[in-house]
Amino acid sequence: MGTPKRPALRIVNEQDVLVQLRGTQDRIADAITAFAGTMTFVYLHALWFTVWIVCNEGVFGEGAIWDPYPFGLLTMIVSLEAIFLSTFVMVSQNRQAARENVRADLDFETNVRSEVWSIHMGRALGVDPVEVERRVQELLAENRARMNGTATNATPQPPEGK
Repeated sequence: MGTPKRPALRIVNEQDVLVQLRGTQDRIADAITAFAGTMTFVYLHALWFTVWIVCNEGVFGEGAIWDPYPFGLLTMIVSLEAIFLSTFVMVSQNRQAARENVRADLDFETNVRSEVWSIHMGRALGVDPVEVERRVQELLAENRARMNGTATNATPQPPEGK
């Protein structure tokens, strides 16, 4: 007689699912968004704007001026950069929403699995599922009342049989 075959547990890792959803374009968008959200990005832009304005104000001579005041080229470049950065941020937000959906789906699957196992174990132990569910509903109602600030100062009752 061989060893009994064990049921395969299908536990999905969130990171494995996300890796499958992430393409090259997503990695690029995430990298750009991550860099744009740093102080290094701010410092580089402050330096870039300072050099641009100083050069175009003629501090280094007339030959160094390529975008005279009111700096139309700089304005156009900054506007285009803002458009692209906002698009990258939206792409990253969409990916974050997809990650949250995957996480919620996996949490739901785990909760269903736990509930099914609990019911089976409870039956095997002779626990009345109707009584357990009634008590769960009471506790959830008490918790909601506390969260809404409408709870009474009643002393919590210990579970029956204790």
